[in-house]
Amino acid sequence: MAHISQIQNNEEISRRQLIELTAKLSMPAILAQLSSILMQYIDAAMVGRLGAEPSAAIGLVSTSQWLFWGVCSAMTVGFTVQVAHKIGAKDYESARSVLRQSFVGMLIFSTIIALIGIAISFKLPYWLGGSENICHMASVYFVIFVAALPGLTISFLCGGMLRCAGNMKIPSILSLLMALLDVCFNFFLIFPERVIDISGFSMSVPGAGLGIAGAALGTVAAELITASLMFYFLVVKEPGIALKGTEGSFRLQPNVIKKALKISAPMTLAHAVICGAQIVVTIIVAPLGVVAIAANAFAVTAESLCYMPGYGISDAATTLVGQSYGANRKRLARHFGYVAVASGMIVMSAMGLLMWLGADFMMEMMSPVKEISFLGAEILRIEAWAEPMFAAAIVSYGVFIGAGDTLVPACMNFSSIWLVRVPTAAILAPKIGLKGVWIAMCVELIFRGSIFLIRLFGKSWLSEKNKKSKQTATEAYEDNLNGSGQDLD
Repeated sequence: MAHISQIQNNEEISRRQLIELTAKLSMPAILAQLSSILMQYIDAAMVGRLGAEPSAAIGLVSTSQWLFWGVCSAMTVGFTVQVAHKIGAKDYESARSVLRQSFVGMLIFSTIIALIGIAISFKLPYWLGGSENICHMASVYFVIFVAALPGLTISFLCGGMLRCAGNMKIPSILSLLMALLDVCFNFFLIFPERVIDISGFSMSVPGAGLGIAGAALGTVAAELITASLMFYFLVVKEPGIALKGTEGSFRLQPNVIKKALKISAPMTLAHAVICGAQIVVTIIVAPLGVVAIAANAFAVTAESLCYMPGYGISDAATTLVGQSYGANRKRLARHFGYVAVASGMIVMSAMGLLMWLGADFMMEMMSPVKEISFLGAEILRIEAWAEPMFAAAIVSYGVFIGAGDTLVPACMNFSSIWLVRVPTAAILAPKIGLKGVWIAMCVELIFRGSIFLIRLFGKSWLSEKNKKSKQTATEAYEDNLNGSGQDLD
């Protein structure tokens, strides 16, 4: 059975082993992503039982939440990619040094972002065009999530570090635990005390009756518990980079921060610009009414069941390409990229077919309001056509991140969404409503996947300019291009 240590030890890897290793790392990552989506489904389904207005309130601020979460998540990549490269070069001391600094840097950054979010939280729903009857609920939901950003960022960071070390199992298990905790907390926090009937047996169930505030608090509590456990397994248990029993400074070093910013800044800016475009799309949707806002939000959550496996494979690709690149095995990195992207396109094509067939069922699980579920099913079937090319964009981006190539892909991402999706949605929405917005999304994702495939099959993403710092003696591996024959042709 193939093992990730074969990359670090400069061992020969056959094509079959390459596929096995990609699958081995992808499956736990896919399960982790699916667990995350399960949690979103749970939130959406539970809040959906409260009616159209609470559902619309969450939908109104959901893209803004993604903006704040995504900016913090993107910034962690600048540190995790450095650690992947150090592990690939078997320089574990340097990997631990980067890890220590990452905790300090990300806590400072996420606290600043959280304070900005808190400051705008009670104005944001009005800026987005929300009606008076949903704005207060939306503000409460948003401020609870954004206040918990520092803890959630540590979870992002620890999960990313574990995956870059090749440990996909622990993040996957903890993601599943987070979903289970979310169910439990939401069950008691969202609804008031009530009597439930199970097979003729009635029982009283306590409840706080907090509504959408309870949904936010339940999810945040589950995330913070998971973050604590993720931190423990990384710092205490993970071989090679665990900090327990080691010595080192947590002081930020200019070279590490500079390199982290060089990797993360394009991704963070791209995410901010993309989310900005999604917020503009939310503003386009808002005048279409409460039903359209709720259907749009629920459909986004439902569609995520299809594309989150792609993000799982993308995580695995970042690890495999990052360690191969750190070990100076560029041809191997390229082949890992090809296998990962092909795998993602196959998986997401199958998921797209399932979404087409099960759109009505998926939306009925989200909301008992027939107008919402019917409209949501219609737009899901539009989006199903884009899933294969969306996979190409998602997984290719993870491949490029592993090689430290973030600037050009970031520009490709936000250029695609701003130049294709937003103008098309603005033109079509007044004419054919929410379906026009999702037709625009479908067209843009097909375009984005196409340009990412063009870059993947080029050579620039593995260019030496993406690796600015020269390798030290402890990092250097003899270049396999000199005839060792251990990289795939």
